[in-house]
Amino acid sequence: MSDDRLGNALHEYWGYDSFRPLQEAAMRAVLAGRDSLVVLPTGGGKSLCYQAPAVCLDGTAIVVSPLISLMKDQVDALQACGIPAAFLNSTLTADEKWQVKSDLVEGRLKLLYVAPEGLSLAGLVDVLEDVNVSFFAIDEAHCVSMWGHDFRPHYRELSVLRDRFPNLGVHAYTATATQRVRDDIVTQLKLNRPETLVGSFDRPNLTYRVAPRSDLTRQVTEVLDRHPNESGIVYCITRKDVDALHAELSALGYKSAPYHAGMSDQQRQANQDAFIEDRVHTIVATIAFGMGINKPNVRCVVHAGMPKSLENYQQESGRAGRDGLEAECCLIHSGQDLRTWEFLISKQPEEGQQVALRSLQRMADYCAGVTCRHRQLVRHFGQDLDADCQTACDVCLSDLDLVDDALVVAQKILSSVYRQGERFGAGYTARVVTGSTEARIVENRHDELSTHGILEHEPRSAVMAWISQLVSQGFMEKSGEYSVLKITPRGWRLLKGECQPKLLRAERRSKSSRSTGKAAKGEAASWKGVDRDLFEILRELRMEYASQRGVPPYIVFGDASLRDMARLKPTTIEEFQTVYGVGTKKCAEFGDEFVRAIVRYLSSAPEVTGE
Repeated sequence: MSDDRLGNALHEYWGYDSFRPLQEAAMRAVLAGRDSLVVLPTGGGKSLCYQAPAVCLDGTAIVVSPLISLMKDQVDALQACGIPAAFLNSTLTADEKWQVKSDLVEGRLKLLYVAPEGLSLAGLVDVLEDVNVSFFAIDEAHCVSMWGHDFRPHYRELSVLRDRFPNLGVHAYTATATQRVRDDIVTQLKLNRPETLVGSFDRPNLTYRVAPRSDLTRQVTEVLDRHPNESGIVYCITRKDVDALHAELSALGYKSAPYHAGMSDQQRQANQDAFIEDRVHTIVATIAFGMGINKPNVRCVVHAGMPKSLENYQQESGRAGRDGLEAECCLIHSGQDLRTWEFLISKQPEEGQQVALRSLQRMADYCAGVTCRHRQLVRHFGQDLDADCQTACDVCLSDLDLVDDALVVAQKILSSVYRQGERFGAGYTARVVTGSTEARIVENRHDELSTHGILEHEPRSAVMAWISQLVSQGFMEKSGEYSVLKITPRGWRLLKGECQPKLLRAERRSKSSRSTGKAAKGEAASWKGVDRDLFEILRELRMEYASQRGVPPYIVFGDASLRDMARLKPTTIEEFQTVYGVGTKKCAEFGDEFVRAIVRYLSSAPEVTGE
């Protein structure tokens, strides 16, 4: 296959002129018939890695996908680009299933989406043996691994594809996978010497913020108010929290809808559709919402409670800004979140509890961290950045209220750990340095230590947070089953005054003018040259077309395409074809009307250069 064929397909069907990082290499592995494992962050363009080769190869690509909503969304988007695609799942009638199978057998499809369990139903694998299958793509491949954050037993059965189709390529795609999960994917799917491509886990267009909970409703609405009339997701830990927060937001006039497993299927689907179709701006949900949601224009994701793992947080926060435009991720947490998750984990099968608790602790360490959020996240997945993000997290924006004498405070804590013989945990140490005289401390004679009560004027909760921050910065580590505090080599350097820690005050500043200014500057850059009035007119036109066709607005055009239209202001079809994301079919279907709308606007409005 020539380079031109892939590039031409990319331009003709999707209106793109270039590949994102690793996309071309991933596509070439498919064209070469070599197995592959591709790990790209949410928004990194994983779907194109198998969709573009599918239109370049003879036959039908079989895509294994875990959710009905994901299948429909992908198929709608492909059909809108002029690519024959279909799905087989329980939402289809018997006649519809017969038609899809007929199209498959007759070679009229380029891509067919099926659920993992669907391959074993109704003899579909047997049918595929008599069909010209080009390759298999396994989406959300982390589901195959028990070490992943969303293990699904049916994914383990996909190893049958290698047994039944030994000469066809099998390609696995996921957004979040540690090295252990990647190794497990290769083993479970029986991938044969796969081309392994791991992109950067960093999402530079996302701004991360973490804040302790004070007034939750106010904290959430402050984020939503920074993105008026834009789509946002608010995650809560429990159904009760979802219902309460949704009620408060609705009472305040926000267009929100709830989503959790306690609602009926019809209610959940109706609310999800309203959100995807931009009839509702904010969805308030448990983690039951989101997987398979391909909505690219989510401008903010708020966690109104700490997630249970960094893998979950990476995936959930990654639903913001999938179109590559700026978006905000705010995590609001409290100590109660940790206790809630510990209780829920205790209800899980015992063999998985220790893994879950370790993941939870790493999540808590992230919340307590005072180093660049982007760097913390990528380090968890075994990567690093050349430099801190500078302007895309609360730490780098100096949005944190730091303790002025952090070195002295840290030395007091580590000195107490040393004098306790490094044999006790964080809670015990916090009680010692704040001056507790409970029986255990007196029995151990730790009330006689020089460090007893050395931080007696500080809240115990603040000391606990500082201990977590010192652990996350590598000055101490938690050892053994009981998480005993041990001083690290870096901690000994701190005791000698050779390095400087960062510690957060118990309360944050409510607002940082410095961070607000930098965030605004970053947002302004993405709107550079865009006529916002024209953008809003084009948004309304997009909504009309989407309503007529019964598809989400982003299936017609994404926000990135509309911004480019409002920047370039094309007045002919030839100019319209140069807009980002405008392929041949969409140009033919929508070009005339969008060009007319732009011409009408230009003839009735003064020239606006944008921001």
